[in-house]
Amino acid sequence: MLADLVAGALEDAERRRADRPLAEVEAAALARPAALDALAALAPADRVKIIAEVKRASPSRGSLAAIPDPAGLAASYQTGGASAISVLTEERRFHGSLADLEAVRDAVSIPVLRKEFVAEPYQVFEARAAGADLVLLIVAALEQKQLVELHGLITQLGMTPLVEAHSADELSRALETGASLVGVNARDLTTFELDRDLFGRLADRIPSGVIRVAESAVKSADDVAHYRAAGADVVLVGEALVTSDPVATLGEFLGV
Repeated sequence: MLADLVAGALEDAERRRADRPLAEVEAAALARPAALDALAALAPADRVKIIAEVKRASPSRGSLAAIPDPAGLAASYQTGGASAISVLTEERRFHGSLADLEAVRDAVSIPVLRKEFVAEPYQVFEARAAGADLVLLIVAALEQKQLVELHGLITQLGMTPLVEAHSADELSRALETGASLVGVNARDLTTFELDRDLFGRLADRIPSGVIRVAESAVKSADDVAHYRAAGADVVLVGEALVTSDPVATLGEFLGV
């Protein structure tokens, strides 16, 4: 599944490149105002922080929510207390787009994450050109050389990489990049199976000074509390918010 998602994302990036060459996207990226400081926004605090996600669909669950107004949803997340917004930009299985990201960036004043299967520099420049402050890097999708190079490019452009792992080995690879923001995804992206306890098994391996993000398997405030008790500084939540009253649910999660 992960290999198919990455291949599709690269094909879609190649199609966009035909209309908008790298030099044009790079110029647009460099012309953007400086990215927001995501590490400051997500720094450990007395309460858990939430990255709230704009997510229409997923390969495991299919359609989740139409979200005709991603900017409005993101604005409600910000009002509700989210520390950052994640925007799915993958088109085929998640029904997202860079236009969603641009609309969200214009609507909020907190950091915005491009959540995509990033595997080449063009996608990183696209992210900055669209206004992203953070870019997701999935360890399982990348060779180590790619991972290090993309991490470096994201940082060079003033953005923050969120480096995502799903095993102890992947976590070691994430930390080798010098990542300051590391996510542990309960969902195995090769099988899409969930393991809510994975974060707890890996959290102690993440050094102090690195912000710890728990991802996936969040349906209720109890799940957020479970991650917080295991040491999560931040929890990324998508499906539970878009399939409910987002502001009320966010309030419950932030009350943990």
